[in-house]
Formats: sequence, structure tokens, C-alpha cells
Amino acid sequence: MKMKLSRQFTVCGSAIFCVVVFSLYLMLDHLQLDNTKSPNAGDRLQNGQLSILQDKIDRLERLLAENNEIIANIRDSVINLKESVKDGRGGPDGGNMSQGPHPDLLVSPPLVLPIDSEDCSFATRQFSKPADGVQMLDAYDLLTFDNQDGGVWKQGFDITYEETEWDNEPLQVFLVPHSHNDPGWLKTFDDYYRDQTQHILNNMVVKLHEDSRRKMIWSEISYLAKWWDSIDNQKRDAVRSLIERGQLEITTGGWVMPDEANAHYFALIDQLLEGHQWVERNLGVKPQTGWAVDPFGHSPTQAYLLKRAGLANMLIQRIHYSVKKYFSSQKTLEFFWRQNWDHDSSTDILCHMMPFYSYDVPHTCGPDPKVCCQFDFKRLPGGRISCPWRIPPQPITDANVQQRVQLLLDQYRKKSTLFRTNVLMVPLGDDFRYTEALEWDQQFQNYQKLFDYMNSHPELHVKAQFGTISDYFGALRKSAIDPGHTGPSLPVVSGDFFTYADRDDHYWSGYFTSRPFYKRLDRVLESHLRAAEILYSLTLASIKRTGKTNDFPSADSYRLLTEARRNLGLFQHHDAIAGTGKELVVVDYGTRLFHSILNLKQVLVNSAHWLILKDKNAYSHNPSKAFLQMDDVQPAQDALPQKNVLKISLQPRSVVIYNPTEQDRVSVVTVHVNTPHVRVETSHGRPVLAQVSAVWDDATTASAEAFQVSFVIQVPALGLGVYQLSKAEEGGAESAQYVILREGGELSLNVKHFTVDNPQDATTVSIQNPHLQVWSSTTTGLMERLKLKEDGSEHQIKVEFAWYGTTSSRDKSGAYLFLPDGDAKMYSPAQPPVIRVTKGSVFSEITTTFHHVTHTLRLYNVQGNGIRSWLVMEKGNECARGKHLQWTLPWSAG
Repeated sequence: MKMKLSRQFTVCGSAIFCVVVFSLYLMLDHLQLDNTKSPNAGDRLQNGQLSILQDKIDRLERLLAENNEIIANIRDSVINLKESVKDGRGGPDGGNMSQGPHPDLLVSPPLVLPIDSEDCSFATRQFSKPADGVQMLDAYDLLTFDNQDGGVWKQGFDITYEETEWDNEPLQVFLVPHSHNDPGWLKTFDDYYRDQTQHILNNMVVKLHEDSRRKMIWSEISYLAKWWDSIDNQKRDAVRSLIERGQLEITTGGWVMPDEANAHYFALIDQLLEGHQWVERNLGVKPQTGWAVDPFGHSPTQAYLLKRAGLANMLIQRIHYSVKKYFSSQKTLEFFWRQNWDHDSSTDILCHMMPFYSYDVPHTCGPDPKVCCQFDFKRLPGGRISCPWRIPPQPITDANVQQRVQLLLDQYRKKSTLFRTNVLMVPLGDDFRYTEALEWDQQFQNYQKLFDYMNSHPELHVKAQFGTISDYFGALRKSAIDPGHTGPSLPVVSGDFFTYADRDDHYWSGYFTSRPFYKRLDRVLESHLRAAEILYSLTLASIKRTGKTNDFPSADSYRLLTEARRNLGLFQHHDAIAGTGKELVVVDYGTRLFHSILNLKQVLVNSAHWLILKDKNAYSHNPSKAFLQMDDVQPAQDALPQKNVLKISLQPRSVVIYNPTEQDRVSVVTVHVNTPHVRVETSHGRPVLAQVSAVWDDATTASAEAFQVSFVIQVPALGLGVYQLSKAEEGGAESAQYVILREGGELSLNVKHFTVDNPQDATTVSIQNPHLQVWSSTTTGLMERLKLKEDGSEHQIKVEFAWYGTTSSRDKSGAYLFLPDGDAKMYSPAQPPVIRVTKGSVFSEITTTFHHVTHTLRLYNVQGNGIRSWLVMEKGNECARGKHLQWTLPWSAG
């Protein structure tokens, strides 16, 4: 029977194909007859032959395009039906053409994406450490992580040198002026821009043009783009000329200087792309060097992304003081950063690790901050800031220049002994420096006097100048890397630089979990952005292919996508996603994220509206009455999303499900409805496995007005699926069954429409699916044992909650630091938790409600596991947007 059906489908498809081809032949023949039947055909052909021919060709191309689309749909339908018959199962929709009760909606055809075999073996490559290499895991084993007093360099060691060390090759010093502008921290992004950043950039244009020897670097493109929009063309040309002359360098080129611990790599790439595209479009350059002085630890992922983005060099700063001390002692502060999995040098990027405590002036010229602070000329007497060591800077004059040069050069020489070459980089800046014109004059004029003296006295064996960071790396490469170099080679380092500590036991791991609500909001926006960009692109391609003019809001959607991308990029800043900003700043970030999520929902709905319509002529954009809506709503930036309750009747409601991943997905989607009697079908009216469960107001009270229906869906990669929900008189989705218990006490249950058991002496709590069976404690509800049905093996599992107290010392845990008072203590609630066991055809779960936390263990009765992310949209007026996230913990039975 299966073979007969298969042949029938094939023959049917072939016949339809022949009909389409024959129809095209008739159309061509008809076009020819039209011309020969006209009594004045000769005159018209002579006078307007080309015009008529072009019209006919255009018409024929449209007909061919439409028929190609029909043929493709027929082909996909035949293939799907054929495969369904082969394996004895029915597809989710029985094909791609919507011929069911709602023929106006069109589901997506399957998308086949090739998989490179290299991708599958990527993680299994063997890695070998180079002879002159440092593997950070090995280095951590060597470190004592003590904090011995190193003298003037508190976290280092005493540095000495011989005066003759530079006789054969002079010391090359590059002083790199910079201003670190946080896009939000103590002030909001806009407040910082208004009060400080715009003045820095305005002064930069003027002061750099005053002397061609002056240099400056700039990193935060978010600020540069905002300032660029406010200046005239004359000033824009002045900026371009500074870049062309090498006086101004754009470093990294990202929208922000991102955090490297909490940010997802998608968002890291997005903010880097947004910045690079802006720079290339407006300034005509591509960044060559990364500059990261303030992220709280450094990840090899960021190094890899910079390398892939075309950067050749990078600089890092916030690294554990013990690691800095070790690298300084080994002279490995300049190195090639290589990925752990790289078997050759394809991922190498030249990296500079700053050796001292901070990136401010007192901690950058050399090991003694008391001396270096005297060369921060913003701190001259009479200014608003001074040196904590109470020895102020002195204006450089002819009378003191020799003495001041000797003092500064001593620091330069000591710092240079920590490196393998005679090329030295010295930053000159701090947070929001060079706001006032006076500081530009103080710094550049005094340092120029020092450099003039150094360069005019060859017995000092030093060449000093202002430089960009790429000026420094260029000299370093010439000295230690380029063919014919005379200096020693540089080492290779693999691994990461976490967790950062700046002193004592002050580990900066508190920010890993600070303000988790906004960390989650970041991921929500990130997923919405990726989904919206894909769906918007598919819509534009479809519109172009059909050639139909319409009122699709492409320009508005593009603007909303750009705004969302920039708001997401802004939040990757190391004081944003890290959760270390002031409360008012966090609210500003949250508002930006929230508004962008709302805007992206519009893009998703508008794009899905076009794509899902079979008859594109029926498309009409109406902002006040959306064709599709999403199935949840978030009322404010600091509120949790809420599911809308869909009103279900005998008339089916269409639910459109979008799969934004590049893989076909079979998974479970859950929506809330107003009745426990519901039927779920495909767009062809084929029943879908579904389960109705309670919506719980608290641990023992179920809502009488809302119910959750969970059903198994199958949607092709980057595709849209359509399902129908309707009220079922009988034979609808199966209802879940419940067991609710608590050790040592009776419970007051308030549950309607569901079967509930409340045993007083339960001996086991267990759930299972075709692959696993798990047992949980009857006291805590937490998993204790697991059985693999494939081989019958059992494994003991222990799940517990623990909590940390904070130290009683002056410094405590907070947004940045994690300073516990000792080992974690096991969580022990005052009263036993409520344990609720759900059993159903789609999923089963055990939910334990403690006083402070709720824990859920869920098993699905479908193929596939892991994280499932779905965008769910309903056709109608009662719906909103939904994102269903299922988290499962990876584990190994071995």
C-alpha cells in the first residue's frame, strides 16, 4: 500500500508539472498570435517594436516566476508526502500548500542547509602548546596568589637596570593620549555626552590641528556617532583629515568597549559590526588595533572575534595582579594570543598586557605611582584633582626640564625592562579626560618640552613622541616580528584571564550575577533582534521576487532594527550588562531595551504578515489593527512578561509559529487559553498531540480562568508554521493529572477541572518518558536517582541549594565583588516545601515550591532536548508575543 501511494504521489506531481509546462507553451503561442492577428501589426511593429517586445518579455518573466514558485511548492509537497508515507508518519501540515480550513495562510517549505564536515570535528582537534608558549591553566597552577608587598610597585617587585642597556639600541617611547568614555555608569549615556563627551570631541578637533605632532585614540563609536550627527560638514572633514594624517586613530571600532564575561558572542559581534560599518561609512577606515582598558577580565572569545574582524593587534588591562606579576617576571607581557583549539597560528593576534594596577596616569608611566602622578599635568596645583601622594606635578621650564626628564626617564626605563624589546607604550589618560581645552594644553605642551629635551640629547639613548596605539604596535612588529628583526621573538599564550582581582582577595565575580533581571532582558532583546532581522530580510526578498508594490513598512522597520541593534550594543558596555551602573543608569538601559523589544515585535508581526499570506495582493499594512499579535506582553521595563489568555471558541484561531534557527525543529510550544476543552490541529485539520495543564496562582491554587495548552510543533528552519486552536466539545487535548503533597502536613487545595491526588504517606515521587525515569525526594522534591531505559543503568543524583553570607570586613560583596564569609551553607527552609507532580501526554514535571525559590524538573515525551526558543504569534485581537524557553542541564552518564 505504501509503495502504491508513493507512486501515486510521484505520478501526480509529474502530471501537474507537465500541465504547467504545457500552459507556458500555450501562453507563448498566444503571445505570438496576438501580434499576427492585428490589422496594423506591421506599422506598430515598425514604430514601437522594442517597446512592445519589452512588455511581452516582462509579462513572460512574471509568468515564469509565478510558475516557478508553483512548481517549487508542488515539488516540496510531493517530497514531504512521499517521505511521510515512507516512514509511516504524517507531517506537521501534510505539505506546504495551505488547503485546509484556512487557505489564506501559507506555511514555509522545508529549508535544507548544508553542514560542513569541518564544523563537526572542530572541537575534537588536538592542540599542542608551542615551545615558547604559555597555557593559562598551567600558569594558574604555578601561582601562589599571595599579595606580598613589592615596594613602590606594591603588587610587583623591585626593578633595577644598568645605565648602558640602551647604548646600542635606544629606547623608543610612544605616549598614547586617550580618554575612556563609559557609555553610562555614574551618569546615563545622554548625560555623559551632554556634560563631558561632546566637549572632549570638540576640543580634540581644535587641539590636534594646532600641532601635527599630537596624537589621540578613540574607542566608543556610540559617542562618536551621536556627536557626528550634531556637527557640520566642515568639522567632519577636519576629523577625516586628522585620521588621514595619522593623528587620530579609531581603536577597536565597536559600538562600546564590551564586557567579556556576561555578553553573548552574538551581541559582541553585533556591536562590533555596527561600529565598524559606521566607521567605514563615515570615516572610510577599518580599525586595526583593539583597546580594552576597563572590562573586568578578558576572554579569548573577544580576541578571536577581533582577529576575525580584521584587527591585527589588541591591548588588555584588568587582569589578576598575580598574573600580571608573573607575566612581568617572565617578560611575556607582549604575546600572540592563540585559541586553545588552534593547531597552528591562524588565530594569533598580537596582544599587549598592561603591567600595573590601572590605566590612569599614575599607574602607566612606570612602577612608582608617586612619581608617575607628577607627570599628570591635569593635577597641577590649583586644579580640581591632585596627587594622593601629595607631591604635585610641576610645569616644565628650561630650569627644571633636565631634572624632570631624568625622573620620568627612570620610570620609562624600569617599565621597559618588563618587555623583550626596546619599544615602550605609555598611555596618557583616564576616565573622561580632555574635557577642557586647558587640559589639552597642560598635557601636550609640557610633554612636548620633555620630549624635545630627550630627543635632543643622544646620550640619553631615548626617542620619545606622541603616538597612536598602532604606531606602537608597528614599531614592535618591526623590532620583534617582521622579517629581518633584530630583537627576541614573542611568546604564544592560550587561555583566558578570569577571574579578575585588583588587590587582596577582591575577586570581581559579583558582577557575573548582578542585576540578573536586566541580564535576562538583554538575552530577550538579542533573540528578538536576530529573529526580526532574519524575518525582515526574508520579507524583502519575497517582495522583490513577487514584484508586487505594497505598503509594507520597510523603511520604518529598518530604522527600528538599527535602533534596536544600537541599544543592544550599548548594553554590552562593561558597566551595563555587568550590572555595575547606578540605579538611574540601569533604568535608562532597561527602558532602551524594553522599547526596542516592543519595536522588534512590530517588525516581526509586519514581516510575518506578508510571508504568511498566500495571496500577496491581500496584504495591507494597518498599524492600528495588526493582522498578527504576539502571545505575551511586558507592561514596563522592570516588569515580568505576562501571557495573554486566548479566547477559544468553535471557530478555529490561527497560531503562527516562527522558527528563527537554521535547523528544523520539533518541540513543545505553550500558550494560555480560557478553556480546558481545546483542540489543536495543523492548518490542514490534522490533530496535533496536545496537553492541557493548570495555570497556578500559587503552589496549591489553580486559576479557574486560564489554562495552558502545550502542543508538539514541527517548523522548518527559518520558517513559519500555522496551527489551529478551537474549542472541543469532545476529544480535545488530554488534561494533565496532578499529585500534590507536603511532608508532615495537610494541604488546602483549590483546583478545578483537573484530577488531583493528595497522598498523606507517599513513598515515591517519580516521572518518566520513553528514555528516562527520575525519582525525587518525597521531602524536598529534588532529584535523587535517574534511570536510562536504553540500557537499564541507574545513577545517583544529588541536587541541593546553597547560599553564601558576606564578609564582616569593611569591603563587602556587591555589584562588583564576591566576598563571602566562608564556604556555602546548605539551604534549609523553616517548613517543608510543597511538591507538585504533573503527568501528561506531552510532558511531566515535578515542581517544588520553597519559601525563597521554586524548582522544576521537566521531562518531555517528544524527541529532542536542550534550549528551545520559539516566537509564537496568533491571528486575532486577543493575542500578544510569546517566547518559550526550556532549559535542560547537560549531564553525562559516563
